[in-house]
Amino acid sequence: MPEKLPTLSASTLLRALFKRPARGASAGPIPTRYLLDRIDLEQVARYRSGLGFGGTRIPLTYYYLLAQRAHLATMLGAAFPFRLVGAIHVDNTLRAGVQPVTGRPLELATEVRIEPPSANGAVHAVLDTQATQDGQLVFACSSTYLVARGKRSGGGPRASATAAPALASVSAWRLSAASGRHYAALSGDWNPIHLWRWSARLMGLKAPIIHGMHTLGRACAELERAGGRPLARLDGRFRATIELGAEAALAASLADGRFTVGTGGRVAVEGEFAFDSSQPMQAAYPRS
Repeated sequence: MPEKLPTLSASTLLRALFKRPARGASAGPIPTRYLLDRIDLEQVARYRSGLGFGGTRIPLTYYYLLAQRAHLATMLGAAFPFRLVGAIHVDNTLRAGVQPVTGRPLELATEVRIEPPSANGAVHAVLDTQATQDGQLVFACSSTYLVARGKRSGGGPRASATAAPALASVSAWRLSAASGRHYAALSGDWNPIHLWRWSARLMGLKAPIIHGMHTLGRACAELERAGGRPLARLDGRFRATIELGAEAALAASLADGRFTVGTGGRVAVEGEFAFDSSQPMQAAYPRS
């Protein structure tokens, strides 16, 4: 039987901060299965409001809040052979299935794959999660983390295979000094690098930065509004950080399904997306 899906809490953060690899940790696939009793519709409503989503559907990027609970629980296990402190989320792919029936449980099955070291020695861990309800796929999430740095560079996100086409400006937003804390309260991700200047400095940063999945969630909401329909797939690669207080600008090609989020003259996030073709185009996709 699957275990109950753990919540994100202060004790979870402490375990993550002090977790050490155990001797005899697995180098092969690491499978876990968790059961979520039901989706918290009040949290979904807060997420839609906080990120600017319109409509009443469960946003695609909301599902990451469930996947990250399964990912963290999996990486806290003794079989995961790396520390969590210093791990960097470098890319994330989400794919939607059927809209779940509210009040019914979901099963989240996760498998970890440790990729072979790159030429510079960097190591990435890929966590693939599939969430199902009554045998039907609700969402799939694949997250890649840099878990061991290379000798000559940070070993961050891999370069794009093709050059991005010319992208048109879609929208822009400015992050407040409290944006990281607001998203932490919404998502449960209280990593100190996102909260205050002093806590970010304790973790080696000059200033606090916004969560990568906040940026991807906001981009998802803006793309849906621009395209007039929900997204069925979203792949984002995190290239650079965005400091709290900075402005972020979304550019995209709605026809080609490519986007970037830039800040301070550099690309922070880039990726691809696809609209849900089963949903009718709407003249306007209003905010909640």
